[in-house]
Amino acid sequence: MGQGEGGFTLVELIVVLFIVALVAAVALPAVGRGVDALQLRAEVATFAAFLRYAREQAITRREAQEVTINADTRLLTLRAAGTEEARARRRLSPRISIRAESPTGLAITFSPGGVSTGGSFRLVGPDGRVYRVGVNPLTGRVTNARVG
Repeated sequence: MGQGEGGFTLVELIVVLFIVALVAAVALPAVGRGVDALQLRAEVATFAAFLRYAREQAITRREAQEVTINADTRLLTLRAAGTEEARARRRLSPRISIRAESPTGLAITFSPGGVSTGGSFRLVGPDGRVYRVGVNPLTGRVTNARVG
């Protein structure tokens, strides 16, 4: 072989591998935090959608619908008010916690006119991020937003 031909030296390859390992060590934890944040946002969206569905069911069926939330198991249950038969259920991720912020506690009732008993809930992710999901008692409108 001539003088300018050839491949990389062993030292050059080791330096490149070291740089790749360093970048991976810095980037992977950030990706994990991003996944936690995305999962929490998805759970918040699911919770809000379940409440909106309950309101829609109350309006279309012309009968009051009640959503109960079991904070320990994170189980959401929809049933016609005053009955025990569940019309829909959804379990939120075990990695989040849910807490009622309003006096109505862990239950909301939607009337056929679309109004509700109202309520406010905090959902907390594994990284400490907090979202608030609220139900307006006058309109039944469901909102969600990150807190802090």
